[in-house]
Amino acid sequence: MTPGEQHEINRRRDRLLASIALTSGIGLAFAMPFALRAGSEFFLPLTAALVVAIALVPLLEWMERRGLPSALAAFLAVIGFLIVANTALVLIIVPATDWFRILPQRLPQIQSNLAPLIDFYASLQRFVDETVQMLATGPVAAAQTATVDTPRSLLQFAATSAPSAIIQMVFALLIIYFFLAGWTRLRRRTINSRGSFDGAMAVARVIQNVVDATSAYVITIATINLCLGVAVAVALTVIGMPSPLMWGGIVALLNFIPYFGPMLAAVLLGLGGLMVFDDVWMALLPAALQVAFHLVEANAITPLLLGRRLTMNPLLILVSLTFWGWVWGTPGALLAVPLLIIIQTVVSAAGTPDIAGFLFEQGTLTVPRRKENDEKDETDVADG
Repeated sequence: MTPGEQHEINRRRDRLLASIALTSGIGLAFAMPFALRAGSEFFLPLTAALVVAIALVPLLEWMERRGLPSALAAFLAVIGFLIVANTALVLIIVPATDWFRILPQRLPQIQSNLAPLIDFYASLQRFVDETVQMLATGPVAAAQTATVDTPRSLLQFAATSAPSAIIQMVFALLIIYFFLAGWTRLRRRTINSRGSFDGAMAVARVIQNVVDATSAYVITIATINLCLGVAVAVALTVIGMPSPLMWGGIVALLNFIPYFGPMLAAVLLGLGGLMVFDDVWMALLPAALQVAFHLVEANAITPLLLGRRLTMNPLLILVSLTFWGWVWGTPGALLAVPLLIIIQTVVSAAGTPDIAGFLFEQGTLTVPRRKENDEKDETDVADG
């Protein structure tokens, strides 16, 4: 068999294998969203726990470098995460429940504040009247008469939740702990399992890039959002808005959702202002302050701190938000950007398949590697 015939056989074999891989990948891509959505009770806490655990890896490694055992360092990292989560729960959910409870009594005031604006739009006035009547006789009114104990901590929240929620919470915490406790050993074993030094270095580089990119984004964005929430809370305190810490916490939490989160925060602040202040312009001031702070944060502070290394395509962010929001709702939207970072980092290290070249140029899905093989084959032929 001549080298040319062998080369043609290899090319056809590689193309057949690439066709099988492409077909399987397309089928998996279509089936995976429905599987993730149907199995959300398992996949959502698992994914959220892995993202949180990856973000906590730098803290774990910092404690390990100071001589703490991996199990103890993982336990302290989980405790720190629980403290932060419990603080957020106390600052946001407890006051928000009280605001929701008094909403039916404040509906007339909201309508009165909006009256000067609604006078210009008779049809809008009729729509608001129908909406107010529906709220006054619907679930909000029922919530007013119902006696609900507001959870004051994560433990009480878990105790008053459905059994499935408790199981998911415990499952997520256990995943975080065991992931962190075995992180150093798992990484070493994964690297050592490679058959070559170059393969081991490639795996180590991918793992480190995923950890660095994810933790850098989560920690940086969390710090920015915390400062944004504090700034909004201070501004609301100055203008006399009740529960400023709650509103600051809501702004900080929703700011984790690009584009849609800040808009929702502005709407909620506008509704809260209409419930408190008598003048319509004063009532809209909290929302205006939040928008002003967000514009400064989004256009100056965040690009400066994140830099180009973590800059992502806005179209990819929107697609990720839409996809994960459809699969898992609001929790999915919160996880959309970290998951996009992880996927981009892995794809960047593994190489992007050349689907267009495979379909239209009679190549395979791994064109760069085939070029290297072709050069090697040509060298062998020349030597022969």
